[in-house]
Amino acid sequence: MGQDVSEALIEAAAVPEDVLVSLDLEIGDERFAVLALRRGEALQVWHNVCPHAGRRLDYAPGKFLMHGGRLVCAAHGAQFSLDDGACVDGPGRGGRLAPLEVSRSANGWAVRQAAS
Repeated sequence: MGQDVSEALIEAAAVPEDVLVSLDLEIGDERFAVLALRRGEALQVWHNVCPHAGRRLDYAPGKFLMHGGRLVCAAHGAQFSLDDGACVDGPGRGGRLAPLEVSRSANGWAVRQAAS
């Protein structure tokens, strides 16, 4: 069975374990900047956009500010839990990063836009 045009494939080699990475994915006709974090066989993927500031979360391509194991938005200092993408401190507290749907595939993970 071939890859669905409404999903992208992330290969395991693209996401080292316990390292937050920035990737550009193409899903259908759209391109997305995403954050990916692998822990064992589980992969979490979020849009690389601060829900408060509307800007990318990496301050330079693939470079992130971290504090106490949390991702920090360089623009306004919002802090996000990497367990669930929740904004736990700073502006936008109570919001969360927008997730993408992830499922395991033979070569890595299939990623789709999350249902609205």
